[in-house]
Amino acid sequence: MDYSVLDFGALGNGTDSDTAAIQAAIDACASAGGGRVVLPGGRTFRSGALVLRSHVEFHLEMGAVLKGSSHLTDYLLFGGNAPEKMAVPSYENCTYAGKPTHYFLYARDCEDLAITGLGRIDGSEEIFYGEATRWHIEGSFYPRAPLLFLENVSRLTIREVTLSASAFWTVHMVGCRDVLIDGIRILNNLRMANCDGIDPDHCQNVRIANCHIECADDCIVFKNTAHAMQYGPCENITVTNCTLTSTSAAIKFGSESEDSFRNIIVENCVISRSNRGISLQLRDRGHVENVIFQNLTIETRLFHPDVFWGNGEPIAITVLRRGEETEPGAVRDIRFGNIFCTAENGILLYAEEPGGISGVTFDGVSLRLRRATDYETGLHDLRPCAGPACTEKKSCWVYAKNASRTVFRNCAFHEDGTMGLPQDAPCCCEDCLDFRLEEG
Repeated sequence: MDYSVLDFGALGNGTDSDTAAIQAAIDACASAGGGRVVLPGGRTFRSGALVLRSHVEFHLEMGAVLKGSSHLTDYLLFGGNAPEKMAVPSYENCTYAGKPTHYFLYARDCEDLAITGLGRIDGSEEIFYGEATRWHIEGSFYPRAPLLFLENVSRLTIREVTLSASAFWTVHMVGCRDVLIDGIRILNNLRMANCDGIDPDHCQNVRIANCHIECADDCIVFKNTAHAMQYGPCENITVTNCTLTSTSAAIKFGSESEDSFRNIIVENCVISRSNRGISLQLRDRGHVENVIFQNLTIETRLFHPDVFWGNGEPIAITVLRRGEETEPGAVRDIRFGNIFCTAENGILLYAEEPGGISGVTFDGVSLRLRRATDYETGLHDLRPCAGPACTEKKSCWVYAKNASRTVFRNCAFHEDGTMGLPQDAPCCCEDCLDFRLEEG
């Protein structure tokens, strides 16, 4: 059965608040045992925080827009106040346990929940603006409102909708199981800080397919935050047939890594105009293991002198202490196959201690280095970490430290003459055991 929000008093004129009417339609649908809540096309509905419920399909028709309220207090679903302005920018310190203070679309302890349709959900990022530069818009506080915050949801489907103008993580799924995300578009501001695309956090059995994502932070990023340890590791996940653009990393693991990431496949994706391609960023006690990356094209470039983490690396694996007392886990048994990279920096494998990275195989990986900007290249960004923010200047195709059992098989390295790299010395290794370059 359909429940049109217009029948519950929504105006859809883009000005008046429709929060109460939309929430009433959701509640009526759930109370009746389930159905579809419809936002009709050709209208803009203004709303603050909404609570989604079990057995409800929240459907936006073509031309329907759900736009976030212009009042910050309308996102305080559980009361309280906005955090104070950060003393330093979020790219210098954005420690986050995984629990926001503001919400837009919220669900917890649900089953059989869907968000569908060819309409658009707009997060009204502009009301969260802080300081701005030509490269970067900092938020007015941290953390801000995620567009979707979905916790402990079983059988979750998000299909075809467009999600835009998020001021923080766009789709934050915490402890969700049996998830299908198919054919959605995430179109965020490429200058807005912290507006990740899809964040599976302690999630299992997730399929992400056929999506296009543009955002100023990581496009698809696997998390294991401290707040949600009861939900277990991130595992049994596939990402396929996606196109990704990011001013941070297109695919990332971490940096919140309190539990493990395992049994994950990323394949058949195109990464373009990104500050980093793939980043495994282990900073806490969890491990990354049994992960496959295959059939990818990766194009990276530097977006700015020094704002977001990353320096144009197509692939970066780093294992470092977040703080002085942290004991990070390990990255092990990772495979990269049939990948074409065009980048402004080389591949990075960097562990603070021996054993931090082991069993990484590159098979059929092509790396072509070329200058795309006039920014300084060669450095590798190590943030966030307790030690130095970056490596000393290294100009090489592969820079590896404390990486064991690493194999490059049938790989090709090219340089167009603008980088100044020696053709006979593609790799720089420090304290590496069993590091091999093979042919055939």
